[in-house]
Amino acid sequence: MKKILIVTGGSGGHVIPSLCIYDALKDDFNVQISTDLRGSKFINNDNYHYSLIDVPNLFSNLLLLPYNLIKFCISIIKSYKYLKFNNFNILISTGGYMSLPLCLASNLLNIKIYIFEPNLVLGRTNKFMLNFAKKIICYDKNLKGISKKFLNKIFPIKPLLRKEIYKYQRNEKTILHKKKKILIIGGSQGAKFFDESISKIIIKLSKTKNISVLQQVIDHKSKENIRELYQKNRVEHELFEFDDKLLTKVINYDLAITRSGASTISELSYLNIPFVAIPFPYAKDNHQYYNAEFYEKNKCCWLVMQKDIDENNLIDLMTKIFEDQNEYFSIKKNLIKLTKENTWEKNKFTLIELINEN
Repeated sequence: MKKILIVTGGSGGHVIPSLCIYDALKDDFNVQISTDLRGSKFINNDNYHYSLIDVPNLFSNLLLLPYNLIKFCISIIKSYKYLKFNNFNILISTGGYMSLPLCLASNLLNIKIYIFEPNLVLGRTNKFMLNFAKKIICYDKNLKGISKKFLNKIFPIKPLLRKEIYKYQRNEKTILHKKKKILIIGGSQGAKFFDESISKIIIKLSKTKNISVLQQVIDHKSKENIRELYQKNRVEHELFEFDDKLLTKVINYDLAITRSGASTISELSYLNIPFVAIPFPYAKDNHQYYNAEFYEKNKCCWLVMQKDIDENNLIDLMTKIFEDQNEYFSIKKNLIKLTKENTWEKNKFTLIELINEN
C-alpha cells in the first residue's frame, strides 16, 4: 500500500483542502498529515491525527534572516530524516512556506511530489516546487502565474469540499422573507476590517431592514466589543471565532458577506448561498481577487473591492440585492449550474486515479 504524506499549514485555505484530500485517500492508502502550529488550529483533534513541524518564516524579520536561514536548513535535515524513517512514497503539498523543507527533502529522496493549488493564481511556494512536482492539482486549467513549459503538469478537478458538505441540503429558498439572514465571514486573514467596518455597516442597515447576523470575528476581545455594539443597537446576532461546523448552521441564510478564500467561496457556492465577495487586498499575488473574479464572470456573486467600500455604497448594494429579487434568484440558479457536477465520489475517484498512475 502506498504511503502518502500531506503537508499543510498556515491558513484555513491551506489546511481545509488537505483534510479533504486525506478523507478522499485514507481508505485506499496509508495517509498521514503534517502541519505547523498555525495550521493545527483548523484541525479537529478528534477526527484527525497529525504531526507538528516547526518551519521559520525566512522573511518575517530581515534582522533575523541569518538565524532563520540556519533554522530552515536544520528543518530540511529533520524533514529528510522524517521522510526516510517513515518510508513515504508520495508527498502532497497544499503550499505555504512551511511545506518547503519537506518538499525539498522529498526531492532529494526521489519521493513523488504532487502540489495542490486551490487559488486561481499559483502560489509562490508552489511555483518554486513546480520544477520538481509530477502534477499540480488545481481548479482551473487556466491557472494564472504558471509558465507555459509546465502547462502539461496541470491536473484540474472540481473544487474540493469537506465530505460532510455534500450531505447538507442546499439552500432551496424561492422567496426572501421579511427578516433577512446575513452571514459574515472575515476569514483567517483580513478579519479586522470586517470587525471594524462591516459591523458598523450592519448596524446602519439594521435601522431600515429587519436582519439577523451570524458573524465571524477575529478574537475574543473583538467578540465582546461587537456584541456590546449589536446589543446596544438591538441587532439580532450570533458571533464566533472559528467553527468547523459553521456551514451546518447557514443553509437557510439569505446572503453572505465574505473574503474570497478558495475554500470558503467554493463551499458557499455549493450550498447555493449568494455572496458578496470582498477580497483581502493584501493577499499574496492578489489571489483572492482572482478567486472572486471567476465567480463574478460566471454571474455567481457580487464583487466589491475593499478600497471602494463606505457605509453608504455597501448598504445600497445590499438593499438592491434584497429588493431586486430577479438578480438575486438568477445568481442562485447560476450557482447550481456551476456546481452541479461537483460530487464527493467524482473527486475521490479522480484523486485515486491520479495517485495510482505509474
